[in-house]
Formats: sequence, C-alpha cells, structure tokens
Amino acid sequence: MTLAEIEKAMAAGARQWKACEIVGLSVRALERWRAQGGGEDRRRGPNTAPGNKLSEQERASVLEVVNSPEFRDLSPKQIVPALADRGEYLASESSVYRILRAERLLSHREKSRAPTKRHRPDEHVATAANQVWSWDITYLRSPVRGIFWYLYVAIDIWSRKIVAWAVHTEESSEHASALLAEAYRREDVVPGSLVVHMDNGSPMKGATLVATLEKLGVMTSYSRPSVSNDNPYSESLFRTLKYRPVYPSGPFESIEAARRWVADFVRWYNTQHLHSAIRFVTPADRHSGLDLTILEQRKEVYEEARARRPDRWTAQARNWNPIEEVRLNPDDTTLQKTG
Repeated sequence: MTLAEIEKAMAAGARQWKACEIVGLSVRALERWRAQGGGEDRRRGPNTAPGNKLSEQERASVLEVVNSPEFRDLSPKQIVPALADRGEYLASESSVYRILRAERLLSHREKSRAPTKRHRPDEHVATAANQVWSWDITYLRSPVRGIFWYLYVAIDIWSRKIVAWAVHTEESSEHASALLAEAYRREDVVPGSLVVHMDNGSPMKGATLVATLEKLGVMTSYSRPSVSNDNPYSESLFRTLKYRPVYPSGPFESIEAARRWVADFVRWYNTQHLHSAIRFVTPADRHSGLDLTILEQRKEVYEEARARRPDRWTAQARNWNPIEEVRLNPDDTTLQKTG
C-alpha cells in the first residue's frame, strides 16, 4: 500500500516530500488520497495510447529492416543514419532500441565477441613470508634479431625476495611448473597457505602448471587480460632489473651469459638492495625476519641522536616500524581507507 509505505518512511524520520519523490508521487496527490481514505496506489496511467505510437505494421517494418542481411550486424545507432543517407526514415534510434528490447533482440549484433566487463582480481593480504607470491615472464634479447630468451621470476610480495628464477629458450607451462614446485619445496611452504598470482598467458594457464599447483595445495589468482597493474610487484621488479646501470645495452651473447647476469642480479637484489617499500632493508633480511632487529637498532640510533640534540628535531623521528602487511590488488574499501 503506497500510503502505508510513505507513512512508515516518515515515522522513521524521512521527509514527506522526499518519500513522495522516491515513489514518483506529488505531495498534493498524497494529501488527496489521505482525504479519500488512503488505500492502494490510485495511479492508473494514461487511458489512451500516445498519438505518435508506431502501428503494428510500422513495428513489423522496423523489425524486417533491422534483421535483414544488410543491417543485422549493425546497431540502431548505425542503422538510422544509414537509412537517412538513402532518404528513408522508419523510426528514431530510441524507438528501434525499444522495439528490439521488447522482442528480446537487443544483443550484441556484430560477429566479434561481445565486450565483457572484467572485474578486479580478489584482494590478497600478506602478513608474513610465503603467503602470497607473484610470478611472470619477461624477454631477454638474444644476438639474433627477433629471437628472445625468457626469464621466469617468482617474487614473495611481503618480503620482495626473489624466491625462484630461470632462463629458458621458450615459454612453457612445464618450465613454470618445475620452477614453482622447486621453490615451494625449498621455502618449505605450508600446504594451503600460499596464493600465487599471475597473468593470463598460456604458460600460466597451462594444464601442467595448474595440475602442479593444485597438487601442492597452492591457491591461484589471475590478472585481468591486458591489465599489467593487476600484477604490480612483478612489473616493478622487471623495471628494476632492466633499468639497472649494469643491464646490457645490447643483446646477451648467449643464454649462459644471460643466466650468469640474472644470477648476479638476484644475488644483489636479495642480499644487498635496500628496498624502499620495506623500510630500506634487504628482501633476504625481511624474508628471514632479521629486519626486526635491524629496524629496532635504527630506531635506537635516531632516539639517541634526538636526545643529544633535541633542538635539531622539529618533528617526529623517522618511522622505522616494520611494514606489517602487504596487499595485492586492494579492494575499494582498502583504497578509501588509505587514499
């Protein structure tokens, strides 16, 4: 009952005019219904059809034209102008859309696949090592133009440690499976505790890798097609790798040379690189838990320096508290809290 619902909303604190606006009713009509004793919604709509309504014959003509071989792959937005160019007018675009909707013919009309909305991957939160890994493949130039070697790299997003890498002559699910399985055993991962995030490439979705991860009890997460931002930790790592001053300006002489260079990079990255996103400790120290001692020592140094010369400090000392959690693809709620 319309009156009863409006009264209920007003009793809960709603304004009368706002409640009427929501149900599409004027305040004067509401007052009139009250005077008449209330009851059901008294709106009946128009008693006669609009004068500009298309006849059944005209509707049939529209359907015949839009479903003809010439126009069946086009949208009404394309059909109406094309007819106008030939000096023909059947109906407006909105009328054509309305007819197609009523006949349940309003669907993707091209041969190409209909566009689909890709939802952001689920958020994953890491609070310790070996909870969320990210892995991807990047190209390394070979001496032969157009031929590349492929660098496979898996990184722990919490510690930023490179937990596995390999260089191969091709992309394959088998190589990826062997790489991640070996890293899983080496890191002594607890079954059911690890999520591995990757993009939608064929090596990532190959049957061998999928079967291996399922057998190990590893949960999988995938980026949206062609959206690199869904895999930011791997992308950031590749940028660091290829913008190192010592990265070759030309191709690698051989695959063995590429493997030697990557091995040196991984050693530097894991054990010497003070990573800005984890309070400038090395990934290896954070992965093993040594970062807690390092950060506590830094905090003591700063506190002692401030105690000696407090006049030189105008704000709080630098924050040396460890990063407690790392998020992959944070959801909208998380972004609003941190934004």
